[in-house]
Amino acid sequence: MSVHLIREITNLKKLVLALSAQVEDNVRQAVRAVTKRDLALAEVLIRGDHLVDQQEVTIEEECLKVLALHQPVAHDLRFLVAILKLNHSLERIGDLAVNIAKRAKYLAAQPRLDVPIDFMPIAEKAQAMLHKSLDALINMDINLAREVGIADDEVDALNREIYDRVKALLRERPDDIETLIALLNVSRHLERIADHASSIAEDVIYLIEGKIIRHQH
Repeated sequence: MSVHLIREITNLKKLVLALSAQVEDNVRQAVRAVTKRDLALAEVLIRGDHLVDQQEVTIEEECLKVLALHQPVAHDLRFLVAILKLNHSLERIGDLAVNIAKRAKYLAAQPRLDVPIDFMPIAEKAQAMLHKSLDALINMDINLAREVGIADDEVDALNREIYDRVKALLRERPDDIETLIALLNVSRHLERIADHASSIAEDVIYLIEGKIIRHQH
């Protein structure tokens, strides 16, 4: 590998780590905005959406530049393909964090419903999956990456529980339909974050082993 290619790949890793940290923090803050009904925090997250978008574009441009200039092969090519896919997943997670913040903004303006819906189990599980998938990327840890896929089924089950609970409440409390749908959307967005964390873990496995494992579980 040439010195220039090493330098470019090292720079790409730094950019991806910076974006990972930003996205992970955005998810954490979005969950906080919902649970605390924090309008000010929700608005900060919504206004900051363009920062993640800018970072995603920068990483994609850098990847394409390296592909064009160095025409890498084998592991280096796999690395760049994985980074392009990871980059897209991180940007989507950033969008989902903003969607949660928008729901938080709406909920902050509504009377708090006394309903038995607890987001913390699904939020904690989805955030743990995201953190673990990013750790797997940073440390090239295939065992950690495989653990993420296993946890995805648990998040799906938690999302179904919330869906069933909201469906029952919609029949009992039709006047609260908009607030209940907003709560359901928070759960759905968290479930999608977990899906993207699984995709990141699959990309790490691809990067390490060269095997595409999507659709195998």
